[in-house]
Amino acid sequence: MNSSSQTRKDFPILERNINNKPLVYLDNAASTQRPLSVINAVSNYEMNYHSNVHRGVHKLSELSTNAFESSRNKIKNYINAESEREIIFTRGATESINIVASSFGQSFKSGDEIMVSQMEHHSNIVPWQNICKKNNLKLIMIPISKDGEIILDEFAKLLNSNTKLVAITHVSNALGTINPIKKMIHQAHEKGAVVIIDGAQAMSHMKIDVTELDCDFYAMSGHKMFAPTGIGALYGKEKLLDGMPPYQFGGEMILSVNFKETIYNELPYKFEAGTPNISGVIGLGAAIDYLNNLNFDDIKKYELNLLNYLSEKLLQISGLKIIGKPKNRSGVISFMFDNIHAHDIGTIVDKEGVAIRTGHHCAQPIMDFYEVSATARASIAHYNTKNDIDVLIEALNKVKEIFS
Repeated sequence: MNSSSQTRKDFPILERNINNKPLVYLDNAASTQRPLSVINAVSNYEMNYHSNVHRGVHKLSELSTNAFESSRNKIKNYINAESEREIIFTRGATESINIVASSFGQSFKSGDEIMVSQMEHHSNIVPWQNICKKNNLKLIMIPISKDGEIILDEFAKLLNSNTKLVAITHVSNALGTINPIKKMIHQAHEKGAVVIIDGAQAMSHMKIDVTELDCDFYAMSGHKMFAPTGIGALYGKEKLLDGMPPYQFGGEMILSVNFKETIYNELPYKFEAGTPNISGVIGLGAAIDYLNNLNFDDIKKYELNLLNYLSEKLLQISGLKIIGKPKNRSGVISFMFDNIHAHDIGTIVDKEGVAIRTGHHCAQPIMDFYEVSATARASIAHYNTKNDIDVLIEALNKVKEIFS
């Protein structure tokens, strides 16, 4: 990868100060920053060819539509999907998962089982919990170990002929655990189950190939992969999407309407009701261009080195405890002091210009599992440096001094 100094120049926000200190941004699991190329792509659309897509015959609409559909093609190629029809634009991973739950979930019958892991984000628990209550289904929890890893033997035992869907995160937003999803997908398919992967935390750290994984659905959020907020995508196998009823109703998702019947549009538009987030889609396409220029083998090594450095430095602070120790980790380390609330940690380090996340991280079952109410979470991207970590460690030592 490029030198860290060159990479950081791609991201204008990293040059600003917070509380008269250089910004140290370690909240990437919540939202990554945007490179200038993405900012410029959105700005160019807004200033030069803003118009609605698909239905207009004038030049601005043509330009907007071409850019919009070009982004769909970029995602299709980037994740190695078989067809552009398999790429649905959504507001993010949360809406992507809700589409599958609300639409594909209608095929489930009483007694069917849905499996979710103990480390899931709320957005990959609550939709399934809701559909289970509505349709008298069983929600089965896949347990994790104290290290923060899926207990694969237990997963295999829980799979059975009643398992209709497995929902699993690729990378845990609270622990950083990289799950062995390829193996789990294969095991689930052997029992006839469909698998949806929450890929929100994976997309900025590794190259995703949905054909190689053989997942049935893969959900992603633009704002966690250097794109704007409020945009994301759902990948779904065409044969599954074809058989699913629409999620929402309105413009764009229909071919014809009269007061006797409505004929729905073809894929992918069947799932894209209403005027879309056009600028967001164009920004997402620009983010894919940015990602395509990265060497993920180099990034994996660089980020792993940073995580190991962060872990070593954190463990040198007496009274600090890291939550979970998965063998394969990406992007995230959660930690806590025994007698200092996570929100106090976040407030004090902010005074030093350091942005981290504190709370339950929309993953309360994990907090319950570790018997804590909240943690502090530092999450890295490829533009972070060892100096960022040194500043965080210095700020954490000040937290300790204040509360001692």
